[in-house]
Amino acid sequence: MNAQLFGEMFVTLLVITDPPGMVPIFLALTGSLPARERYKAAWQAVALALGVIVVFAVAGQKILDYLQIDLPALQAAGGLLLILVALELLTGKADDPQQQSTSNIALVPLGTPLLAGPGAIVATMLEVRKANDFADYSAVALAIVAVMIAVWLVLRFSGTLVRILRPGGIEVLTRIAGLLLAAIAVQLMAGAIGQFVDAYRASRGA
Repeated sequence: MNAQLFGEMFVTLLVITDPPGMVPIFLALTGSLPARERYKAAWQAVALALGVIVVFAVAGQKILDYLQIDLPALQAAGGLLLILVALELLTGKADDPQQQSTSNIALVPLGTPLLAGPGAIVATMLEVRKANDFADYSAVALAIVAVMIAVWLVLRFSGTLVRILRPGGIEVLTRIAGLLLAAIAVQLMAGAIGQFVDAYRASRGA
């Protein structure tokens, strides 16, 4: 196995997914749910993220080329999804557990675009391009699995914070997470717009 490629993929993907940074957002979305439902959401989010990343690792460029989608468009779409979720958190619409679906929370925004977002997808596609043989592909695959296991462990045991923070603390954390999520969304969309502008200038210059 290519240890260097494994290390590069593992560190890059771990930094992008940012498990510690996911904790406040995860708790904001699931803190009012029963522990069993919260664990289920963590598992579903990680499973979906793993599936999405693997699919794009195997056939990402072909999928984007077939649908005629540029990476900035994918990034902007992720930003729009996060804006919608951030607004729910900031306005308190996500606080009622009776109106929440564990599966929906796990899929959007936890699984994607937070875990398997444009950054993770692009990084994976770039690392796969460096692979030349079975040992290299194995290194990339093991790194992806290792990162997803690390993310799951962090989310799985984040329930300790729920017991410490209590409902009042979770409510405050929800508002803060909504603000952070909105900032992430704006950053994603700003980056996408910047790339669109650069591509337009390049085409005009050509």
